Amino acid sequence: MTTKIGSLTLSAALVLAAAGAGAYAFTAEAGPVPGKQVELAVDGGTAVVDTASLAVRAHTRDGRDLTLSDASATDLGRPGPVTRTGKGRARWSYPERGIDVTARTDHGRLSLSLRAHRDTSVSWPVTGTDASASALQLPRGEGLDIPVTDAFWTTGGGGLGGSTVDVGAELTLPLWGYSLGKRAGVSYLTPTDIGTTLGFTAPGGRLRATAEHAFDGGEGTRDYSVTFALTDGNPVAPAADYRSYLAERGQLGSLKRKIAKNPATGRLLGAFHAYTWGDARKATGVERLRALGVDRMWLGYDGEPYPDRAAVSAAKRAGYLIGPYDSFANGQDPGTADAPNSAWPGTVYPDFCVRDAKGKPVTGFGGRGCYLSSRAFERAEPRHHYLADRTRGMVANGADSYFLDVDATGELFRDHGKGHRMTKAEDREHRLARMRRIAGQGLVLGSETAQAWANRTLAFNHGGATPVADGLWKLQKDREKWGGYYPEGAPGVFFKPVDLPADLAKAMYDPRYRVPLYETALHGSLVNTERWELSYEKLPAQKTPRALLAMLYNTPLNYVLDGPSLKKHGAELAALQKYFSPLHKAAGTEQLTGFRQLTKDRTVQRTVFGEGTLTVTANFGTKAYKGLPGGCVDARLKGDDAPRRLCPADLPKA
Repeated sequence: MTTKIGSLTLSAALVLAAAGAGAYAFTAEAGPVPGKQVELAVDGGTAVVDTASLAVRAHTRDGRDLTLSDASATDLGRPGPVTRTGKGRARWSYPERGIDVTARTDHGRLSLSLRAHRDTSVSWPVTGTDASASALQLPRGEGLDIPVTDAFWTTGGGGLGGSTVDVGAELTLPLWGYSLGKRAGVSYLTPTDIGTTLGFTAPGGRLRATAEHAFDGGEGTRDYSVTFALTDGNPVAPAADYRSYLAERGQLGSLKRKIAKNPATGRLLGAFHAYTWGDARKATGVERLRALGVDRMWLGYDGEPYPDRAAVSAAKRAGYLIGPYDSFANGQDPGTADAPNSAWPGTVYPDFCVRDAKGKPVTGFGGRGCYLSSRAFERAEPRHHYLADRTRGMVANGADSYFLDVDATGELFRDHGKGHRMTKAEDREHRLARMRRIAGQGLVLGSETAQAWANRTLAFNHGGATPVADGLWKLQKDREKWGGYYPEGAPGVFFKPVDLPADLAKAMYDPRYRVPLYETALHGSLVNTERWELSYEKLPAQKTPRALLAMLYNTPLNYVLDGPSLKKHGAELAALQKYFSPLHKAAGTEQLTGFRQLTKDRTVQRTVFGEGTLTVTANFGTKAYKGLPGGCVDARLKGDDAPRRLCPADLPKA
């Protein structure tokens, strides 16, 4: 299989290299191997692993010598002898650390798998140390491409230097990467993301990323794998590598197949998304949208009263999807619960509460109640049908879609509760099982900030497009600035416009740092949007770049609507959706096959979808680029005589 991204090519062909000095190149025979280095062919060259330290370097076919990882930051002890176990595979161990290592080729990648026989940890690989390292790629939300010497990120307001992220919880894809000078780079995939963190330092003002894996028998994380792939340095190359990895294992979903199975899913193509309040969730609100010319929408609702059957029927007649927000994650005392979806029958609360190692319930979101155990639900479901009954009740009005909060995020739990103990990996499997059941009922299913492991199950994702920086949570806690959960008909938390602090705006929405990693990996598998509390109108100063990013990445805008906002912003929404709709209908099921930064300052960017199905050029700058004004985007569908232009700032505002 070959995946191409611009000039990037990641081939699955394996070529065995000849042995270099002091190294070993594998043949079909088995037996002990002398020396301290293991050499394996990879696509684009040869990888060499130092068994004494797990340092990894590569020799490229064009004669470059690259450092893919420095020596492990953890003392591994003296390695045992290397044994080849077949063609393109070798094993050795670190007896003092209780770790066995297998090195092999994997569809053109170097794959190193570590298995621990006791609880321990290892800080490795140590990346970004090659002198030619120029940019770090990180899947925070949609994706970031960060120059390694950029002071904003190393020591400034970007806050990356000195921080640590949980790969399994805080990144949307289990990977990172580096560009290494011109036309070279490296992709790091960590399929064993649970128990793995990524720490960032900036010695000498240059960003490094070091992974650390906790081998924990109780957590089920005694295995740790990292793959290394040579790339051409394109900033989306790590995501292209990951897409290939998923496809090779049958783990890549397809919107086309989802639509074939459930034709209602096709109504996501061309649709903007909006959560509704007040008159916007009535039939008259739906009819107002359609009268404006909006031909596709996903309409969601949270809190009572729910849309009645007349509103749902109006949405379906308009060609829209409509469905509830729900959550299976929180439980509260039914007598005092502050949200309907936190009240459960019988003794679900407190019997199903996730419990820590001391047996104490884990407090739920916002200090409310407790988090509920997915295993407790799975054990009870065949007899009590708590989840099936909840779902059935939520769509009794005829709704054809469902948004299940947090189930597809990385917020997983180790549960010590009696009768429902589970690891985080088991929690993930239980969540997938219940999401599959909902999707299997013909409901078009979405979840929050969906990670890649859920891509085959979900049809859409709210939040995966937002590169959340830490300062956002602090700002949201300031109800005076951000808005609270009142008035009930139009809560300020969703409707009140906010000016982001300069550093936060730069970290999240400066297009010079943004790249479509998530879309490169998963476009055509599911539809991705921003977080629901970050509606298009919530951040007025970011409207133009957010609109350009949405068109460039072929992803919908997300809104919140009530009667007054629909009246005020409806014409603008309709104009944006009218531009987006034919582009997404044509390319929403296609792979993102090309990404380029066309100017040195990164303000002009281009994407390609499919085999030229759609080409989009966005100018985030202030100067025209080859006739494209600043703040505008040109899109060309295959067969178009001329590009279709959108300048968001020029659209009607009322």
